[in-house]
Amino acid sequence: MHALAGENGAGKSTLIKVITGVVGPDSGTLTIQGAAVDRLSPSQARALGIAAIYQQPPLFPDLTVAENIAFAIEGSGLWRRVNWKERVNRASDLLDRAGVRLDPKRIAKTLSMPEQQIVEIAKAIGANAKIVIMDEPTASLTGNEVENLFGVIGNLREKGTGIIYISHRLEEIAAISDRVTVLRDGKAIETLETSGTNRSKLIELMVGRPLDAVFPKRPVPTGEEVLELRALSSRAAGIHDICISVRSGEILGIAGLVGSGRTELAETIFGLTPADSGEIRIAGIPVRIDSPQAAISNGIGYVPEDRRRHGVVLEMPIFANTSLASLDRVSRGGYIRHRQECELADQYIGRLRIKAPSPYVTAGTLSGGNQQKVALARWLAIRPRVLILDEPTQGVDVGSKAEIHGLMMELAEQGAAIVMISSELPEILGMSDRIAVMRAGRISGILPREEATQQRILSMAIIQ
Repeated sequence: MHALAGENGAGKSTLIKVITGVVGPDSGTLTIQGAAVDRLSPSQARALGIAAIYQQPPLFPDLTVAENIAFAIEGSGLWRRVNWKERVNRASDLLDRAGVRLDPKRIAKTLSMPEQQIVEIAKAIGANAKIVIMDEPTASLTGNEVENLFGVIGNLREKGTGIIYISHRLEEIAAISDRVTVLRDGKAIETLETSGTNRSKLIELMVGRPLDAVFPKRPVPTGEEVLELRALSSRAAGIHDICISVRSGEILGIAGLVGSGRTELAETIFGLTPADSGEIRIAGIPVRIDSPQAAISNGIGYVPEDRRRHGVVLEMPIFANTSLASLDRVSRGGYIRHRQECELADQYIGRLRIKAPSPYVTAGTLSGGNQQKVALARWLAIRPRVLILDEPTQGVDVGSKAEIHGLMMELAEQGAAIVMISSELPEILGMSDRIAVMRAGRISGILPREEATQQRILSMAIIQ
């Protein structure tokens, strides 16, 4: 298990494209099992036993599991009769060898993310892959799903498969890899035995400078109460009697297990699933928020968890994404002024250090960390009084994570009230002034920063 670590834009994905034959190298040598390969195509890479498993598996959604597996392992021909029984049996055997029980007749679009990844692993086993590349395979998985995936990876290793593993989660790299190569600015900086390194060393190599604090929390004087929820409930969202408040300059962390109602609470505050009862107050004044438009007009911004589906519009350029929530700033007489729109985007490209050559670049071409910054730029442009951040650093590299945390501190110092939802307890503990813990759609308790520990938060999140 050879891990690749590096910030977004360090060259990890490009290197994988070279290994899988998608991009041709300009110089250097690629050898597979001791034999040099000149020009590698994707089909040649597969024939040589190279398989890649991506964070978003490229399955045909309306075909069955068995059919998806067949595309990877069955030969082609002008005239060939399909043996459907044999196809299903082969898929079932490969899924068993991957260590899971999954119906090969299931339609791919009904599969969960971990199930889709298992299908990709079964395809790799069926193709007799000798090298399996895993690109951020756990980014959208829960704790139990990650453990199950690690069990499948262990089975592959026992059978002699070599694995290249890419992850932003340094704790995963430490737990399962034998060696790790750090990339920075398109270059291999250093290769280390995992057992002989630590998180701090890896971070320093990745960002090119010592990074003493991934969580740059500074004391900020809190001001008046900006957001208050009084017995807020929503049957549609599954939240009940929520009573919390956030002051100017304060970061309130929301912790809890997956399914505890954290995201649903954010969606209720932002008007996506309006409350049935209770009260929302902004600066002490009761307000009715029954739509995102109402939330925005009251100075509430919301960066959602799934940036690719809800955070940015992938097909639109950076300038259009940035102005979506603040078109009044760049419009006159009902017409959008393109120059002002680009100037607004340029302002945030510089402020957030978004790695993009121009504001005309589409959001879908950016790395995950830079997409998250574009999503942030959209809501910073409305100059929010309350900013809700749902998993703000999920799937981003440690350098971008530190930048986003630094931005949170800047906003707090400027008087914004911040609500941060996170599954990462170190992030919750490192950035929050107070921590509200959710369980089954309710607040089970609120801890001040100085009294919070991982054990206390987990206890409040789990114990009835």
